[in-house]
Amino acid sequence: MCGIVAYIGPRQACPILINGLKLLEYRGYDSAGIALMNGELSVYKRKGKVSELEGFIEGQKQESTVGIGHTRWATHGEPDDINAHPHRSGNGRLVMVHNGIIENYSPLKSALEKEGHIFHSQTDTEVLVHLIEEIQQQGDLPLEEAVRIALGRVVGAYAIVLMDKNDPDKLVAARKASPLVIGVGEDEYFLASDATPLAGHTKRVIYMNDEEIAVVHRNGDLQIKTISNRVQTPFVQELDMKIEELEKSGYEHFMLKEIHQQPETVADCMRGRLSHESPYIRLGGVEEYDKTITNARRFIIAACGTSWHAGLIGEYLFEDLARIPVEVEYASELRYRNPIIQEGDVVIALSQSGETADTLAALEMAKAKGAMIYGVVNVVGSSISRLTDAGSYIHAGPEIGVASTKAFTGQVVLLTMMAISLGYKRGRIPNSYFHKLITELQNIPGKIEKVLQHEEQIKYIANEIKDRHNALYLGRGFNFPVALEGALKLKEISYIHAEGYPAAEMKHGPIALIDEEMPVIVIATNKSAYEKIVSNIQEVKARKGMVIAVVTEGDEAISKMADYTIEIPDTEEPLTPLLSVIPLQLLSYHIAVMRGCNVDQPRNLAKSVTVE
Repeated sequence: MCGIVAYIGPRQACPILINGLKLLEYRGYDSAGIALMNGELSVYKRKGKVSELEGFIEGQKQESTVGIGHTRWATHGEPDDINAHPHRSGNGRLVMVHNGIIENYSPLKSALEKEGHIFHSQTDTEVLVHLIEEIQQQGDLPLEEAVRIALGRVVGAYAIVLMDKNDPDKLVAARKASPLVIGVGEDEYFLASDATPLAGHTKRVIYMNDEEIAVVHRNGDLQIKTISNRVQTPFVQELDMKIEELEKSGYEHFMLKEIHQQPETVADCMRGRLSHESPYIRLGGVEEYDKTITNARRFIIAACGTSWHAGLIGEYLFEDLARIPVEVEYASELRYRNPIIQEGDVVIALSQSGETADTLAALEMAKAKGAMIYGVVNVVGSSISRLTDAGSYIHAGPEIGVASTKAFTGQVVLLTMMAISLGYKRGRIPNSYFHKLITELQNIPGKIEKVLQHEEQIKYIANEIKDRHNALYLGRGFNFPVALEGALKLKEISYIHAEGYPAAEMKHGPIALIDEEMPVIVIATNKSAYEKIVSNIQEVKARKGMVIAVVTEGDEAISKMADYTIEIPDTEEPLTPLLSVIPLQLLSYHIAVMRGCNVDQPRNLAKSVTVE
């Protein structure tokens, strides 16, 4: 959840750290801090966003060519100056930043207090740096050895970077279940929670593996060992990321930019993977497991949040087009409920970051039970991409807005291609329909462009309902998960309470909430259940509810009943979620802006959930 950045080399560290923290702020923005070393260790930290820290350090001593920084999403201890990272050891010799949770911090803290350690914060992080200090002092050990021994005693997740005042020409880093990337420059190193802060500095990166400890030196040396003290050979990869991808490019918010990028990102997800001329769908990286996937006994889709909604759409797609049984699981529940997973099952993991802690843990459990693991992620080199047997990247590019938009559509596109391909291979889709689906899928980017042209109309509707306290989203079939996603977006960024339901379930309870103050957003594009949706809308109108309907272009019946309609182009029904979700994203965005909410960094949320 939190963001870590560090630097050692010939350049001034402070501006690199501050700019890096700004790029990582989507991971947490409760507080921020940096530590710089120049003879002494100077620690500057402040509650609030990185801009608060930036203002605080103006005029302070900043000269240093080595430093570490942190932007926080609070776990242990409320957001304040004291609980902000970095944290010092008791003797002031060490300073550390940490992303993750040390689960056994309480007994460790009690034992350390008996040894005379005094703690100033409520954090588990301060306990860990004191433990490292205690071990270092007892054995007069170099920092990396003290870290190695200490990490053998902790339970939990961590990505950490430490500096030692007595050894100022190196940084020590380690990771387990929380991401950490090393950027390799010319006689300089950068460390960060993900690759975004590295993009402007180097294209050579090393993705650290679980239970690895790295030591980077000012002289250019780099060593990586495991916690069990085995030397590892670093694998340097090429970073494919452009600095302009990390900028707003003239948009007011990253979220708005990412909504408008979807014609491009959807096309990128399909690029080279399908053709309507041959026709074919080919997803690279799965050839070895093609037979296993095609003959799977069932699919289990594991995901969290928005990715879980994409997984629900995947369930409809796989069962409808490929006739493969599918279960969609919250990853956080899957790992704890002793599920029945066997050989012959394929577990599909969906995660934008590829670092979602619950999803990673669920995959490790499923792999141990003999299932084949397939990953659908956005971030290259992420933990899930390395854990899975096979998988596909969605190629959406960096998604900075905390509320996911283009990653959601990328996941749905990837699942759609899988379902169409499997349906054809399994003989469930005739050649003519296969060709038609591919042709329609290739037309989706252009049709998203047409939906985006309705933004001013959507903005007008947003103004009409921005002051409501509740909202209801209804959908059927492929568009029921879209209703859930629309409701989540509204909750995430505007703080309006909203719920998504299958339209037919409205009369089983939620209809009691409907009055003239309740806007009801209905996704009414399903040809297969059109009359049923019309009936649902009439039920809402009979109770004076306001209806905002997403309809197919040219619809006349629903347009006469609804208070407001937003049209999307016609397409094949399995593909409608890729179009119907766009107006819901825009509606949530404009409502949030009108309510004065921080759209890119909504309260209490972080982009990458790397703790349970």
